[in-house]
Amino acid sequence: MTTISTTSPVFKSRRKNDKRSSRISILALIALILVASNLRSPLSSVGPVLDDIIRDLALSKIAAGMLTAIPLFAFAAFSDSIGRISSRYSIEKIIFIALLILTIGLYMRVMGGIWSLFVGSVFIGLGICIGNVLMPAFIKQEFPHKIGVFTGIYSVAMNLVAALAAGWSISLGQVTGLGWRGSIGFWVIPSALALLVWIAQLSKINADSSDRGSNQAQTFNIFKSRLAWDISLFMGLQSLMYYCLSAWLPTVLVNYGMDKVDAGWVLSYLQLAMLPVTFLGPIVATRLKNQRPLITILCISMFIGILLICLFKLKYIYLAAILFGISNGLAFGLAMLFFSLRTESAHTAVKISGMSQSIGYLIAACGPPLFGKLFDLTNDWTYSFSFMGLAVLLMAYVGLRSATNHVIENDLRK
Repeated sequence: MTTISTTSPVFKSRRKNDKRSSRISILALIALILVASNLRSPLSSVGPVLDDIIRDLALSKIAAGMLTAIPLFAFAAFSDSIGRISSRYSIEKIIFIALLILTIGLYMRVMGGIWSLFVGSVFIGLGICIGNVLMPAFIKQEFPHKIGVFTGIYSVAMNLVAALAAGWSISLGQVTGLGWRGSIGFWVIPSALALLVWIAQLSKINADSSDRGSNQAQTFNIFKSRLAWDISLFMGLQSLMYYCLSAWLPTVLVNYGMDKVDAGWVLSYLQLAMLPVTFLGPIVATRLKNQRPLITILCISMFIGILLICLFKLKYIYLAAILFGISNGLAFGLAMLFFSLRTESAHTAVKISGMSQSIGYLIAACGPPLFGKLFDLTNDWTYSFSFMGLAVLLMAYVGLRSATNHVIENDLRK
């Protein structure tokens, strides 16, 4: 039997390769966390200081509302295009450009007047849009054997820093002495840090493998896959639920007689309940034969939360908030995971991510206005929550279809 000495060149070479591979994986993990941390915080930091921005720049309510609407419309408008662009260039290069655009946008948003504020918001929306589309594919490319774990890390980093950004927003303005400009301008620092770290990712691009993936990605139309449509609708409906609750739940509770501060804490509990599930959900999901049990659990939890509010109003509101948080966190984690689990290649993952987020955010953008309009027409929040209940039923249908052990490429080979 042939043995290899631990002092032989072969053994040393293997050991060096193992160490290099470990360093690359750690670098990719740090880059992943930093990018994820910048994909929601620039938006969640705006809400707490919106009144200050309105007063300082004399904005109308409609103009102020556009500060949060512009990124959503950017997500809907550009997500599918990002998928097509990625067929020509590597994921690493495009994410680097996204971080550069995001950093410029964050700087512009606070360094001028109204014009700079809105142009900066467009840049921010585009930068986040690119990151949203490409990061699930980056996870599939860099961590193919631990997709669930790293999707969980990605989801938690995104949502945790977003929650901290909202909570710290007013304090950051006070500490810096810059008011709202300090509150939302602070986030240029982590964006610039992510940009610097990401430069290291550019040095490890395998051009040959990228080219092969690009050629494959150009040979099919993702919109011809029914599974791709199911995933896209699931993505949109879970986003609709989240944005309806984020926009209207405190208002509903105040209307029911709750104190404003307490109503804000209810939303905080909802956000906190999301965090452990966004991490653990994808890990559990990858170990199951299919994800149908998780779809069933999250839809039942969401429906029970709706019933508790409709039937009992404030009596079980904290239980309802926790159920909403668990179901929304699990739904978000599964939506991100489907981009990887239901594809064979990273470039197909980019395509479904682009399609899903383009369609999904268009659906999500329609949710809060419809929720509010139903109350205007009826003066009863029950109809608004009934609208959410119908959305849950539809989400259960497309979610169960998305959860089957099947890949998009099989649809396109038929």
